[in-house]
Amino acid sequence: MGLLSKKDTKLITDPLADNNPITIQVLGICSALAITAELKASIVMSVAVLFVLGVGNVVISLMRNIIPSKIRIIVQLIVVASLVIIVDQVLKAFAYELSKTLSVFVGLIITNCIIMGRFEAFALGNGPWKSFLDGIGNALGYAVILIIVGFFRELLGSGTLLGIPVLGDPIEKTGVYSIGYENNGFMLMPPMALIIVGLIIWVQRSRNTDLIED
Repeated sequence: MGLLSKKDTKLITDPLADNNPITIQVLGICSALAITAELKASIVMSVAVLFVLGVGNVVISLMRNIIPSKIRIIVQLIVVASLVIIVDQVLKAFAYELSKTLSVFVGLIITNCIIMGRFEAFALGNGPWKSFLDGIGNALGYAVILIIVGFFRELLGSGTLLGIPVLGDPIEKTGVYSIGYENNGFMLMPPMALIIVGLIIWVQRSRNTDLIED
């Protein structure tokens, strides 16, 4: 018997596509709009949420039988805030410039609907292992969308990926700039992230018509 059963595997794979937290559940949209102008910031935010949601789900699951129902939201906030502080301090220690770019958005992980939603809907009613898989699956689903949006916004808006020029030099007019291409500054504005997410939703529903609401 493998490490993961079919049900366990679905906890990881479902949020990657047909139950994606951003495009299907429409959660975590704020950070998808705010920090995806650069691919590096998208990746770091994805890793941060992966850590917070994976570990947080396990902690909440371990405490699920001792948390009074009347204060469960407060306990959940304390757990996620503690994990976010760890992420914030690690970023300041090892990636200070990037931590300044993400600034307030790291702190806003505390109120990320995806994290609080998985604590409430899954971790409080399931064991640590399943809760860990659920956290990893939903964080990866969130990460996939953030990275796709960040990839296209940085590429088409700045002509770079991870800060490295890939389309040529817009000043020296090399690469695609030599044939008249210009960076689309609109791609770097938050509304463009919403448009890209909308296109991803359209592609998803075109491939799987069961996702289309009546």
